Order: sequence, then C-alpha cells, then structure tokens
Amino acid sequence: MFVYGFDFNYFFPFFLMLVFFSGLLVFCSSRKHLLLTLISLEFITLTLFLGFFYFLAGYGYEGYFGLVFLTFAVCEGALGLGVLVSLIRCHGNDNLNSISFISW
Repeated sequence: MFVYGFDFNYFFPFFLMLVFFSGLLVFCSSRKHLLLTLISLEFITLTLFLGFFYFLAGYGYEGYFGLVFLTFAVCEGALGLGVLVSLIRCHGNDNLNSISFISW
C-alpha cells in the first residue's frame, strides 16, 4: 500500500521488529509484578501472530495457522491468569519479590 509517498509493505516488518523488541525489553525489565510480565508476554505473542500472519499470507496458510496459534495463545493466557489468581489468593499480592519460587 502506497500512501503519501510511503510504502507500508517495507515498513511493516521493521515495525513488527520494533514492537517485538519493545515487548521483550519490558518482559526482561519487569521484575516486580506478575501481571506486567503476563501482559508483556501477551504483547509478544500478538506481535508474533501478526508477523507470522503477514509472512504466511503469500502462501495461503494464514487461516489454518491463525486458528492453531490463537488457540495456543488463549490457553497460555488462561494458564497465566490461573497462576496469577492462585498467587494472589495465597500471598495477597502479585509481587514477585515477596514469594520464593523454590517453595512452589
């Protein structure tokens, strides 16, 4: 797509890399709250989905791949929220500094 002298087909892969690495930076730098870590993981998952969907669109596999990938992404999100609810019920907060993962 060519709008105002700018071709978005060349810009989109660089945009996806920027979004992916910003999500990865947030994931690596968040050490306090589990919820922020889970949100950054979902952000990375969404970026990977958009990237795979963009690159597989030329081959005709994006529909099948999208269903399988989003199914696993939903399962990952539900599992993460289950762990978050379990952590809040046991410890009263989602601070990662207040718990020891060895005791789990």
